[in-house]
Amino acid sequence: MIWILSPTYCRQLASMENLPIMSETLISESDSDPPSTCPQGSPEHPDACRSESKPTELLRALEVVERDSVAIAESFTSLFASLRLALSEVTSSSVDHMRCFNDAAGRLQESALDAATRGNRYINSCLRLNEEMKGVDGLAMQLKILRRNVDALDSGVNRLTRLP
Repeated sequence: MIWILSPTYCRQLASMENLPIMSETLISESDSDPPSTCPQGSPEHPDACRSESKPTELLRALEVVERDSVAIAESFTSLFASLRLALSEVTSSSVDHMRCFNDAAGRLQESALDAATRGNRYINSCLRLNEEMKGVDGLAMQLKILRRNVDALDSGVNRLTRLP
């Protein structure tokens, strides 16, 4: 048998008997045949026996509902605490990851700027060297002429020093 009671009816139940059952909230399931509190020898008043056991069964059902409600509330409290903790950890991890990313991006930017500066210096040095090398062609011609003259002088000195 399933007992269904409204919240208003539950409050009235403690002070009154034989109120009609209203279909609003599922309270508990019990056996289809509740245990009888009447002696088996009184078939002339079966409704009297049932009306005596109804409030007791209803109060027991209310106790079960209250225990279940407390357990459900504790379960929800635990669930929300776990969710809050998980969200806090995820948020903390995200903040840590963002800080790490920011640091890495800053260092990468510094390294890129440093590499670009060094690259520009190298290019400028190469351009200066290229400009200086343009004037070296004339110098190279002068060195070739000077070398020929030195070679000719060396040959002459060698001939003079080998006199027979």
